[in-house]
Amino acid sequence: MTGTLVLLRHGESTWNQLNLFTGWHDVPLSDKGTVEAAAAGRTMADTGLRFDVAHTSVLTRAVVTCNLALAEMDQVWLPVQRHWRLNERHYGALQGLDKLATAARHGDEQTHLWRRSYDVPPPPVGSDSPEHPLNDPRYRLLPPDVLPASECLADVVRRVLPYWHDTVAPQLLAGWDVLVTAHGNSLRALVMHLEGVSTTDIAELNIPTGVPRRYSFDAHLGVVDAQYLGDQEAIAAAAAAVAAQSKG
Repeated sequence: MTGTLVLLRHGESTWNQLNLFTGWHDVPLSDKGTVEAAAAGRTMADTGLRFDVAHTSVLTRAVVTCNLALAEMDQVWLPVQRHWRLNERHYGALQGLDKLATAARHGDEQTHLWRRSYDVPPPPVGSDSPEHPLNDPRYRLLPPDVLPASECLADVVRRVLPYWHDTVAPQLLAGWDVLVTAHGNSLRALVMHLEGVSTTDIAELNIPTGVPRRYSFDAHLGVVDAQYLGDQEAIAAAAAAVAAQSKG
């Protein structure tokens, strides 16, 4: 039998709280995000989930969310694999900007394209910018040509899927139960692949913070069932709040 997969977006970060474009900028969880992360762990424990391995990005908000969730499950000892390919989408020159102010300056349509289109990246940052990953020591061992100055969702799909195929999928096929704690856009990339979401429909997919999404599979990793765990009305409201972040 194949294993169970749970996708978990990190809890609210301090820049989520301020409604800023975050991307690869490393920020901590807000107080609310800390509560969300722990609550996700309790929800998974209450559902009877146990994991054999966990994966996170190399950004603090995902790492800490995973740690807090596993602590609630009494699984702090679990092997955790971290990889830059699970990072959030790089928002280029938008990183650190207020989403509502960006919409007011550039218009709702352009801002929506930058946020939600499949293949339109925001303006890039220069290689000397503190927002370029070339200037972050956690990426010092990577080839410079894999480090983005800006990304659209199509770019995220191209970098996330190799990690899925090479690392996560073989674990599931071996019968392992797997937790992946990552970000709105890296998880949207995985959902596109797993659920066959089109490049058009993906614009309307909003993943709430701190809510586990559980998948079961057939023998070939075809999705048999996918569902968010927890209060469904609260989850729908949280997803709607994500959609409204750049709307006045």
